[in-house]
Amino acid sequence: MASAFPPSSIRPLLKEVTSLLTSRNESISIAETAAGGIISASLLSVPGASKFYRGGLTLYTLESRIQFAGWTEENKKNYNGPNAEVVSGLAKNVRQRLGSTYCLCESGTAGPGGSGTTPNRKPDFVALAVASEDGVVTEETTTGTNGDREKNMVEFARLGLELLKRVLVEKAKGAKI
Repeated sequence: MASAFPPSSIRPLLKEVTSLLTSRNESISIAETAAGGIISASLLSVPGASKFYRGGLTLYTLESRIQFAGWTEENKKNYNGPNAEVVSGLAKNVRQRLGSTYCLCESGTAGPGGSGTTPNRKPDFVALAVASEDGVVTEETTTGTNGDREKNMVEFARLGLELLKRVLVEKAKGAKI
């Protein structure tokens, strides 16, 4: 019987990403919010994860971002939902704190409801970032799951790993990110 974890949509990405990281002696840290730990757990399911995984934080609440990811009360006061600026800052901070080559950050609105009227506060929205010493690559997108919380959590993880894979492949080609 095949294991239900990690999710089947993530498995091929895990092989590619972890192979690239391991072959280059590079490391990853994770800062995730709405994915709830799925990215970290998926990476840790790969045998030999200690060779590339430096750690991860599930920063679901704004308070956790203050305690563990360098946020201030000012960040909390000005928070207006997940966006490229938020994930970029979290990714840079967590990468520095954990000393990894890269940090993948995800923050989204999983659903079923949202907390505002702007697109980034509606279900299915996710902001993603990959930070490295060369800079940060960000992406904002929607999943189209109609606010299905569990599907969004897995899809946010998949989309994050997709972005990480693109960054790793481009880096292998010698591109600056």
